[in-house]
Amino acid sequence: MVMPLKTTKQIAMGHVASGYVYRSGELEPDKRHVVGVDWKVTDVSRAAVKQDLLYSLGSALSIFAPTKSHAVERLQRLLEVGEDPGTAPFSSPVKLAGLTSDDDVDEPELHADIVEVARDRITARIAEEFAGHELALLVTAILEAEGFVCTMSPPGADRGIDIVAGRGILGMDSPRLIVQVKSGAQISDIVVRDLSGVIHSQGAEQGLLVAWGGLTKPARDSVYGQQFRIRVWTAEDVVDAVTRVYDDLPEEIRSRLPLKRVWMMAE
Repeated sequence: MVMPLKTTKQIAMGHVASGYVYRSGELEPDKRHVVGVDWKVTDVSRAAVKQDLLYSLGSALSIFAPTKSHAVERLQRLLEVGEDPGTAPFSSPVKLAGLTSDDDVDEPELHADIVEVARDRITARIAEEFAGHELALLVTAILEAEGFVCTMSPPGADRGIDIVAGRGILGMDSPRLIVQVKSGAQISDIVVRDLSGVIHSQGAEQGLLVAWGGLTKPARDSVYGQQFRIRVWTAEDVVDAVTRVYDDLPEEIRSRLPLKRVWMMAE
């Protein structure tokens, strides 16, 4: 069972634990139809899912069985390792028993959320164009557009420091930041503890942890206890930051991530 969450923009995944039940005594009509689910994870980042599979999850139907592009196998891998492998690892077409071609529903929503589709495409482009150490380059450009003076570590061993940022001509005025950038899957609380230690040892005041794939629950708990010391940017936050300062980003960055504003009627 896979359920995109509108509130957090994340994805919940689990296994069906019991069959359909109709709760006639439920006061709210939209809560009477129930299927028991053993939720395994509720915080999978949309950034971990390839664009075609996101379209499948945005089907116009509320409940359906995906059939295209090895969706079932990819969702299973997403549940196990937290990342969609795409279609490359699979060679033969997969169809679920009892379904015909007429049952295929892996298409975008009939009335798509244009804003969400646009953000998904921006997220996918950033993941493709700024993979690995290149994500640190993008974050550096964002911080400089926000008025910070930054020093970015070269690729390779960085001792837990990807970017040093500060205000003033030399970048030594407050607030002084230590930034660590992780472009992979969810990160653990070990990374949070290491960043906290580096902030202290370097005499910085605050830390920014860019966790493209999100954080595990223990990592979120660690950050919660340091809310005035460490901030986290997930993929959603990076996209927000890019759109906030886009006009002030270097031309080289904007050419790799070409965006334009569109005005439309608010429904």
